Amino acid sequence: MIIVMNRFSVTPGREADFEQAFKDRARLVDTMPGFLCQDVLKPVGDGVYATMTRWRSMADFEAWTKSDAFRQGHARRHEGMFNAHPKLEIYEVFETTWK
Repeated sequence: MIIVMNRFSVTPGREADFEQAFKDRARLVDTMPGFLCQDVLKPVGDGVYATMTRWRSMADFEAWTKSDAFRQGHARRHEGMFNAHPKLEIYEVFETTWK
């Protein structure tokens, strides 16, 4: 299993817009083979938002990034919502208590 994290530096004052954008998302990733779950993390106090998706394998995640569903799911632009490009991090899970 792998975990893919994206960290988002949201422009101050746009936090509610960011949260609504995730609530209104197309949810296309949810139907992809190998997709297990997604958490959207809100900072306590100041900080960055993060998304954490779990995938059965790196191949499943890579298939998502090359799919039409990925392009559709990322087609909407949110001008001025971010201070910087999201930071992508990928981790291999070597031990977990997640079920």
